[in-house]
Amino acid sequence: MPPPKLLFSLLAIVSLGRAQTSAAADPVIRVTVDLVVVDAQVVQKKTGRPIGALKREYFELLEDGVRQEIVSFSQDQLPLSIVFLFDLTESVRPVLKPLVSGALAALQHLKPEDETAVMVYAASAKLLQDFTTDRGLTVAAIEKASVMDSDEPAFFNEGVFQAVAQPAKAKNPGSRRVIVWLTDNVPNIPSESTRRTGSLHTEVDALHQLLETGTVVSSLLERSAMSNTMMVLFSKNPLFATVRKHHPPGDVYKYAEQTGGQVMKSGKEEVAAKLADLIDQIRTRYSLGYRASVDQPPGRFCEIKLKVSTDVVKREGQAVVKAKRGYYRRAIGS
Repeated sequence: MPPPKLLFSLLAIVSLGRAQTSAAADPVIRVTVDLVVVDAQVVQKKTGRPIGALKREYFELLEDGVRQEIVSFSQDQLPLSIVFLFDLTESVRPVLKPLVSGALAALQHLKPEDETAVMVYAASAKLLQDFTTDRGLTVAAIEKASVMDSDEPAFFNEGVFQAVAQPAKAKNPGSRRVIVWLTDNVPNIPSESTRRTGSLHTEVDALHQLLETGTVVSSLLERSAMSNTMMVLFSKNPLFATVRKHHPPGDVYKYAEQTGGQVMKSGKEEVAAKLADLIDQIRTRYSLGYRASVDQPPGRFCEIKLKVSTDVVKREGQAVVKAKRGYYRRAIGS
C-alpha cells in the first residue's frame, strides 16, 4: 500500500501532488506541490527603495506562462531562518572584526521568533553555530569567525552548496529561508586536478539546491583595495576566460538574481549598519503562495514570473520585482 500523501502546511515550500505507479514491485513516487511559496521584494527602479504596503491584487504570478491564483499572501509575518555565511579569505576577514561590535544591535532588527545560524567557508564550509534565537550565541559565533584564519582558497560554489543544506534543519519548518553572505565576490578557481576529481560542487549544483529548497541568497558585498585589485586581475586576465566560461566559480549577483535576493555594498566601517538595513529589507519582503495549476513530472524546472500591476507603476514609477526564477518539482520515493 503506498504511503499516505505528504501534507504540508501553507507555510511550507512544496511541489505538485500526483501519485505515479507502475508495476507492483516498483516504488511509488509522489510529486508534491500543495503550495508553492514565492518570497519577493518590489523596489523602485530609479531609487532602489523597497515598495511596501502592496496588496495581493497588485501582483500577477505565472508558472511556465500560465497565470496562477495567489491563495496566500503576507508581508513580514512568516518567521525567518537565516544562515550567516562568512568568507574567510584574506581580503574579507578584516571586515568581520568591526562587524562584531555592531552585530548585537543589528540582530535586534529581527523578531524574537527569527532564528539564525553562522557558517564560515574557505575550501569547504564549517558550522560555528546551529540555528538559535539566542542573539548572544550568534554574536559569539561571529566573534569566533572574526579571529579565524585560513590559507585555503575560497570556493564560492562549495560554500553556498553546504550552506543551503542548513536551512533544511531549521527548527521552524514554515520559515522563510535566507542565506546572508558576506564576501568580496572574488572567487578562487579550483585547479584542474581538483575539478577532475569531482570533489567540489559546481555552480549548477548549488543553484539547483537553492531553487529546490526555496532559499534566498542576499549578500553584503565588501570591496577593499585588495579585493578591487584582485577582481580586475580576475576579470581581465584572458588566461582565466576559458575556465570561467566552462567552470563558473560562482558570483553573488547571479546567486541573488536567480533566487530573488539582493546585493548590498558595504565598507568596513558601515558593515554593521548595512547588516541591520539588509535584515529590515529581508523581513519586509512579500510571501505569495499558489497551487500550481499544471501537472509536471518530478525533476522538471518550472519557471516563475512575478509582476506588479500598472496601478503600482503609476503610483511608484517603474518597479523591479525580485523573486526566484523558478523551482524544481520534487519526487519523493519509498
